[in-house]
Amino acid sequence: MRSYLAMKRSFTWFAVVLAAACQAMIPAPGTITRERIADIVASPDRSDADRNNDRRRKPELMLAFIGVRPGIVAMDLSAGGGYTTELIARAVGSGGRVYGQSAPPDPNRPKPAAPEGGTAPPPAGPRLTSAQRLAERMKNPAAANIVPVVRPFEDPAPPEVAANALDLVTLMFNYHDLGYLGVDRARMNRAVFAALKRGETYVVADHSGRPGTGISEGGTLHRVEEALVRQEVEAAGFRLADEGQFLRNPADPRDRNTPDPPMPKDEFVLKFVKP
Repeated sequence: MRSYLAMKRSFTWFAVVLAAACQAMIPAPGTITRERIADIVASPDRSDADRNNDRRRKPELMLAFIGVRPGIVAMDLSAGGGYTTELIARAVGSGGRVYGQSAPPDPNRPKPAAPEGGTAPPPAGPRLTSAQRLAERMKNPAAANIVPVVRPFEDPAPPEVAANALDLVTLMFNYHDLGYLGVDRARMNRAVFAALKRGETYVVADHSGRPGTGISEGGTLHRVEEALVRQEVEAAGFRLADEGQFLRNPADPRDRNTPDPPMPKDEFVLKFVKP
């Protein structure tokens, strides 16, 4: 009898775990389907550079984790070359738009002590600003809903979406740069909080630093301590809603810019919600 009851409890526990796992694979109501995400990533008009970047960035899993909905208004902080900006633009569709933010050019801006390892070399030819690179992407009709925005990190949203107007904000693998750049991160996170509608999300991903390092290695190892990011974002009023595990690598000692021996970096993905 005891063995029967134990078996019954084990089966019940297994069923609960299985149900939870299955539920996690079901997109939230209104979000784009995994089939649509697969179509976006496989789009033949995406650049070779973006496809190469896919191998380490896992866009199918990232877009599913973010929970992009068609028709929303989003902002991609520190848009850079626009890899994430374009993916979100394709996902929200022609009925939505994505602001791709970059800081105003500054010849006196601090430089990192070492270049980030594992990144693609810059394209040949004149060096374009982030806004110019986004403008190039906008020539593709699939990315025509991108809106380049040149504004400081501390005040990133243009006036029309600066208060309770955005449905999504992302900051992909650049939070660590904010340290050596001298950005007022508390002010930036408060501005993001103010720009988002209640219940909407702020997703931050970055290369994981070792405990106790904070953001001190942002310009050398290009890493930031996950606990620090969480602490700073929650201090602005956000609540942590979910953590993505799809870019984690526990084997990474996190003590180098590029792990040695070569392996994927340990990376965290945090989803915050404005209550």
